[in-house]
Amino acid sequence: MPAPTVEGAQRGYIIPIGGREDKLASPEVLQRFVELSGGKDAYIAIIPTASKLKDTGSEYVKVFNSLGVKNAVSLEIESRADTENADYLEHLDKATGIFMTGGNQLLLSTTLGGTKVAQAIRRQNAQGTHVAGTSAGAAFISEHMIAGGDTGFMPRYNMVNLAPGLGLTNKMLVDQHFSQRDRLGRLLTALSYNPFVTGVGIDEDTAAFLGPDGVIEAVGSGMLTIIDMSHLEHSSMHHARDNDPISLVGIRMHLLLSGSKYDTNIHEVTLNN
Repeated sequence: MPAPTVEGAQRGYIIPIGGREDKLASPEVLQRFVELSGGKDAYIAIIPTASKLKDTGSEYVKVFNSLGVKNAVSLEIESRADTENADYLEHLDKATGIFMTGGNQLLLSTTLGGTKVAQAIRRQNAQGTHVAGTSAGAAFISEHMIAGGDTGFMPRYNMVNLAPGLGLTNKMLVDQHFSQRDRLGRLLTALSYNPFVTGVGIDEDTAAFLGPDGVIEAVGSGMLTIIDMSHLEHSSMHHARDNDPISLVGIRMHLLLSGSKYDTNIHEVTLNN
């Protein structure tokens, strides 16, 4: 469950990004995150833990500096011992925006899960700090995380691997690089286990800005694929075995371009005309 908000505070935005966001020519997604976080006065804490590349954090510092952010710092958390670093925890407490990079989501979850850093991110988001994650960082944001799976259109038993996520939201389950890597089947399979959440497939250079009001806005050059399970009439997951296809009856799917919105509370779309 998400961390509870304190009296008088409004939860920060939760921003999964589909990966490969434009950082130079037209950085719409990152610019929007920066604006929400305070513009030039933003304090951005970058967590490059999912990446095995040594310069990932420093490169994002440069990107955020180029967008006008004076204070951007990379927290080089490579082990669970690093999550005890008092300086890192202090940076998180000061942050108006927290950004988790791409890489391997299991590396991210096994390193951060249950640590003081994870607790700090959850606490800060509940108090108003905006949290974004790209690719692996996007997968980790939700209560349940897609850790891996097969490609393809058809949902099938054993098509997806799930793991606990950071738990900033239980309103949506996300999958990234969505259209580019043909991931509709594995998102549908994940949702068939429990249709409580909304499925959100996020294309590259595209983000789902989930506000404190439960409304998701599409931002970027690609598309959000919204899977609404609220009218599900039937799922065959309970008796499927091995590689069996899954029957799902009564689902709704919306394809949203930048500016359009989906309300996770009442399951309605507002188009950007």
